[in-house]
Amino acid sequence: MHSTRTSWRASGRRRSSPTSWRRSSRRPSPTSTHASATPTDLPPPGPKEEDDETVSQSREVKRRIRSVDNTRQITRTMEMVATSKLKRASDRVQAARPYGDALEEIVRSLHDPALADRFPLLRVPGTVERGAILLLTANRGLAGAFNVNLIRQANRLLEELRSEGVEVELHVAGKKGIGVFRYQGEELASEHTDVPDTPTPEDAERLVGPLRDRFGAGELDVVYVVGSEFRSALSTPPMSRKLLPIEGGASDLDPESFILEPSGDRIIRRLLPLYVRNAVYRMLVENAAAEQGARRIAMKNATDNAGEMLDDLKRTYNRARQAQITQEIAEIVGGAAAFE
Repeated sequence: MHSTRTSWRASGRRRSSPTSWRRSSRRPSPTSTHASATPTDLPPPGPKEEDDETVSQSREVKRRIRSVDNTRQITRTMEMVATSKLKRASDRVQAARPYGDALEEIVRSLHDPALADRFPLLRVPGTVERGAILLLTANRGLAGAFNVNLIRQANRLLEELRSEGVEVELHVAGKKGIGVFRYQGEELASEHTDVPDTPTPEDAERLVGPLRDRFGAGELDVVYVVGSEFRSALSTPPMSRKLLPIEGGASDLDPESFILEPSGDRIIRRLLPLYVRNAVYRMLVENAAAEQGARRIAMKNATDNAGEMLDDLKRTYNRARQAQITQEIAEIVGGAAAFE
């Protein structure tokens, strides 16, 4: 009897060996697992959707912060470049004004309508039938309302002359003006995109020389130039000026006090074309300075606006990050409380 009980126990141990247990094991089904788990074994449900939305918002705001900061660096650099160019351009304006003022004073003092028969540039037509406008704009933008104001001034002058029955042709210097008038469907008589930031008298001659010759030949009755007057970096109003015919005016000089050598006619014949060229050159120089002044102001405003936007975005990012951290802390505290 004792031997039989011992044999049964031995056989029972063999049936419950680890090898036989692994063969007969079954993977528990999800139903049985969830059924056997107690509520304290499961993590507390968290607002996953809100957390993902907060993270996505933080990433988007951070991306915008980098973008705005890069833009601010670019505008600050452009402001510094425009400031440097403005200083040199204003120096050229100050250097050109004394010569131009003296030349205009001499022409006004020597102007005499009786000379129109010998000098075509002094010819005053009885009726104005054909005219030309030379518009000076910039090749680049990012200068605030600089180009817009010039184009508006040219459009007003066009409407005024056409309302008087004048057939007007438009000559435009600068890519910005050319692009706008092409868009408006305006036929341009000539286009010039090769005027540099530092114009020379030769550039002025290339622009106005053909118009001056056509006026002298009687093909044009009036010629205007539209550009900016450089008063200061903050004041650069657009203006239109009649180039031809050359008009006289009050002068403090006394022609009788002049000693003309070789002769008055030869001097006037050389002086009048020079006067017209210098008038356009002076307008080019002032236009270039006005462009840099407008660009400096525009870039400074853009830099300041970017700084304000950057501050707002950083506050938004900090609030979103704070909300995200608060949510994470709440989840940790809730999970710890659930396991207690």
